[in-house]
Amino acid sequence: MTVEADYSLLEKLLFARGPGGQEEEVVAVCRTALESSCDEVWLDPANNLIGLIRATGVARETAQARAIRVMAHQDEIAMVVKRIAEDGRLHVVALGGAFPVNFGMCPVDIMGESENLPGVLSFGTMHGTSESSQSMDILRGNVQWSDVHVITRRTPDELARMGVRPGSRVVLSQHWRRPFRVHDAIAAHFLDDRAPVVAALRAAEQLAARRDELAQDVYFVFTTNEEETNAGAQYAARTLPGLACIALEVGPIADEYGTRLCADPIILTGDEKGLYTKTLSDALFAAAVRCGYKPQPALMPGFASDASAVLGSGSAPQAGCLAIPTENTHGYELITADGIQACTRTLVEYLLSAE
Repeated sequence: MTVEADYSLLEKLLFARGPGGQEEEVVAVCRTALESSCDEVWLDPANNLIGLIRATGVARETAQARAIRVMAHQDEIAMVVKRIAEDGRLHVVALGGAFPVNFGMCPVDIMGESENLPGVLSFGTMHGTSESSQSMDILRGNVQWSDVHVITRRTPDELARMGVRPGSRVVLSQHWRRPFRVHDAIAAHFLDDRAPVVAALRAAEQLAARRDELAQDVYFVFTTNEEETNAGAQYAARTLPGLACIALEVGPIADEYGTRLCADPIILTGDEKGLYTKTLSDALFAAAVRCGYKPQPALMPGFASDASAVLGSGSAPQAGCLAIPTENTHGYELITADGIQACTRTLVEYLLSAE
C-alpha cells in the first residue's frame, strides 16, 4: 500500500467519531478493512473489535498457545455532559486525558440518543474585567473545565427529546476533523490512535498472504475505553489466547525522552505504569533495525498504554509498545507521512520473526 492509500484510510478514520464507550463509527470503518484480511472478525462483550489471522505453518495447539495480541485503541479524547443549564448550555468534563486547551473554542458534535446536533465549545469573552473570574482565567491561560460550556441554542426540553442528558458524549465536530498536510507530514486531531489503527489494519492485510510464515496466531484487537480505564484491553488480555500484548501507539516528542519527529519508530522501554517486558522490547527494536530504521528507545514516565495497563494489572505476562513519533500529543497532532508505514513494516517483521 502507498502513503496515499494510508492517507485515504486515515481520513476515513478521522471523520469517524469515537468517544470512549461510543466507538461504533470507528468500528464500522475497521470492520470493513479487517473482513478482507482475517479468518474471523467479531465484537467481544467489551465491544472490542477483534480480527484473527491463524498461522498455517505450525500445529493448531502451538499456534494458539503462542498467540500475540496486537492492540490499537478506537477511542479518542472527548467531553461528557455533566449537567444542562436552564438556558440549554451544556457543562462538560473531560472524557480521557483532555483539557480545554486541547480543543480550544471550536465546533462540536453533541451525540444525543436520537440524533447528533451541533454546538460550540465556549470559553466566554476575553474582554471582561476582574468582575468576571472566567475572563481572568482566560487571560491568564488557566482555563479549566469549570470555565467552559457548550452553546447549543436549544432549550432543555428540546435537548431531552433528542436524548441529550448527563453522560452524553461531546466530540470535536466533523467540521474540523479533516487532516492537513504540512510538507512531509500530516496533522490532525486524533492521530492518537487513528494513525496506529491504520498501521494495524495494514499489517493484517500483509500478514493475510503470509500465514504460512507465522509461528503463532495473531489477534488484532481494536480496544475500547483506552483513554479512560483501559477496560477493553484488560478484558481482551484476560479472555484471548496467548501471552504477549503489543500496543500500537503515538509516541510523544520531547527533549526529556530524546525522541524526534521522523519515521523511525519509538520503542517504549517503560512508562508511568512500569517497565515493559525487556525481551519483547528488544525484539521490536531488532525488527525495526532489520527494516532499515533507526528505532528510538524511550522511557516515558508521563505516558501509558493498553500494553502497560495489562502488564501492570497482571492480565498479561508480557507486553511491549511500538509507537509512531507524534508532535502535540492530545492536541493538534502531527506525524511524518511515512510514519504509519514504518510502524506497519516493523510490526510485520516482528510478528513474522517471533518465536
